[in-house]
Amino acid sequence: MNLKIFIKNLLFIGLFFVGVLILVLLWLRIYTNHGQKLNLPEFIGMKIEDASSFAQKESFQIIVNDSVHIIGKPGGTIIDQNPKANSKVKENRKVYVTTTKFIADRFKVQALPILYGREYERKSKELSFMDINCVIKDYQYDPGEPDHILEVYYKDTKIISSEGRKNEVELEKGSTLEFVLSKRLGGEMVVPDVVCMDFESAAFLIENLRLKVGISASDGSFTDQSSAYIIAQYPVFDPGATVQIGDSIILTLSQVKPKNCN
Repeated sequence: MNLKIFIKNLLFIGLFFVGVLILVLLWLRIYTNHGQKLNLPEFIGMKIEDASSFAQKESFQIIVNDSVHIIGKPGGTIIDQNPKANSKVKENRKVYVTTTKFIADRFKVQALPILYGREYERKSKELSFMDINCVIKDYQYDPGEPDHILEVYYKDTKIISSEGRKNEVELEKGSTLEFVLSKRLGGEMVVPDVVCMDFESAAFLIENLRLKVGISASDGSFTDQSSAYIIAQYPVFDPGATVQIGDSIILTLSQVKPKNCN
């Protein structure tokens, strides 16, 4: 009987020491891992979904701190992280990341600088700082300085011209604006009717139309060109007829005003 009690007590003592040993081993494991620092991986360039899944397995937490639109980069891509890669961090450390946006930033035409009548080269550089691309769509004759902005188009819609600007139209960051610029040559002008006018008046009218004055011949009767009259011209006046800007109107002069002139 005493032997059974002894063996029973001995078993209890053995179990007690085994339990103590297990508790000590667990405590040592916890103590050893407490404060242990891990090497933080590189998340930049990863999709946010992939980074979050990976971080969860490695006992990290991914927190999206900010997002920005970057032209040419797909949305949801990590472009910055804090702490940086290869930093020594503890388990469950929160890693703050910046990702790219899925949708481009938008702003209205009213946010654009003044463009109509301004020099294209200078304004295109200014717009590039706003992440707006610029291309030349066409040229039109204009009596002002060349290469100045006459019209602006966005997705085939005219948004800026001499008639005003459509300030409520929304543009996407990274989009392209198309420009129509001014040029001095190549425009057409209606042929003026200067027959019967005195030379000074005719010359004034022709030059103000950005045409040139030419004299081919005269009837030999005039002595003072400034007070002479126009008895013929080339090209002849014809309603609807046009000449190119810069072309010449050739005049035939006479000191005597033609009888058929009022």
